[in-house]
Amino acid sequence: MDSPRGRVYLMRAVAEGRLEMTETYTHHLDLCLGCRACETACPAGVPFGSLLETARADIERAGRPLRRRLIDALLFGLFPHPGRLGIVLGLLRRYRRWGLQRLVQRTGVLRRLPRLAALESLLPQTLPPELDVPDFVRARGTSRGRVALLTGCVQRHLFADVNRDTMRLLAAAGWDVVAPRTQGCCGALDLHAGRVDAFRARASALTAALPSDVEYVVINAAGCGAALREYDHWLDDEAARRLAARTRDVSELLAEAELPLNALPVTVTYHDPCHLAHGQRVRTAPRAMLARIPALRLVPLVDSELCCGSAGVYNVLEPEMADRLLAQKLARITETGATIVATGNPGCVLQIARGARERGLDLEVVHPVTLLARAMRWEAR
Repeated sequence: MDSPRGRVYLMRAVAEGRLEMTETYTHHLDLCLGCRACETACPAGVPFGSLLETARADIERAGRPLRRRLIDALLFGLFPHPGRLGIVLGLLRRYRRWGLQRLVQRTGVLRRLPRLAALESLLPQTLPPELDVPDFVRARGTSRGRVALLTGCVQRHLFADVNRDTMRLLAAAGWDVVAPRTQGCCGALDLHAGRVDAFRARASALTAALPSDVEYVVINAAGCGAALREYDHWLDDEAARRLAARTRDVSELLAEAELPLNALPVTVTYHDPCHLAHGQRVRTAPRAMLARIPALRLVPLVDSELCCGSAGVYNVLEPEMADRLLAQKLARITETGATIVATGNPGCVLQIARGARERGLDLEVVHPVTLLARAMRWEAR
């Protein structure tokens, strides 16, 4: 029942009234990563992701146990709200600076709260300083057109440098780039959890916040990109359909860009984020983008498309299974001999970096855009 076919059987049985929505049924669906690798493998083209999200919406409507509702209140009261997330991260900086984190770790209290422990362990050792990303960057030279950047939630605060570098690289490639400050969450986490009403509300607000006169809406977070590309499935709205059609991963615009690049003599391997490879079917563009960097050695990663265990908030809700997947991913990464792992999703970066940190591996985990920015000769443009 934990195979894709088994889960489809369960969802169909509940939909047809042959099976009750029991705790066992819910557990089998909760254990699913929602990685959509089964869609890539399925010769019949079954849209498993949409089926899973619909089934989880039914579970949410039926009601969760109190403990799960409390966890959801924490996760969904924080992560889809960039403003709240920024405040909490500011408090966490003080939590570390004042030594409170070491005190909490010595007490062992988090061992009794495995989901909070999993959430705390994901934070990088040094939280990045607040970085003000501009809301507009003009194209270098003749403009090819205008694009909008989705700044995200976690991406906006923990990886603001990736947003900044994305805008600068797109401008160097000839695009005027706008990043409206009024934009909020895309709703991806809500959608994957079956919180469809909340997702639709966020999707509608984001559609209204992003400019309609752009050639593309550029995404540098795989989970967000997959959600935006499916706005047309969930929203009966022409503006949302246009937004879905114009959504592109940043690698799709930069893979063929003629940029002045210095040599970057490093060994890199690439991990495919699930929602980029399986949700958006973007596999070659990130590798082609990295391959343009002189002297960079890109080595293949066995099972690159298998999930690292992040899967939105799966690594918080199902930490045991997520850790098993992470161990498998790190074993494959170690085999490559690479000193850098590139991957285009903030959740994957946090998850793999956490695993490497706990195992004492000398491994840097970065977004591919970061490597392109390091190689860029900025003064040349």
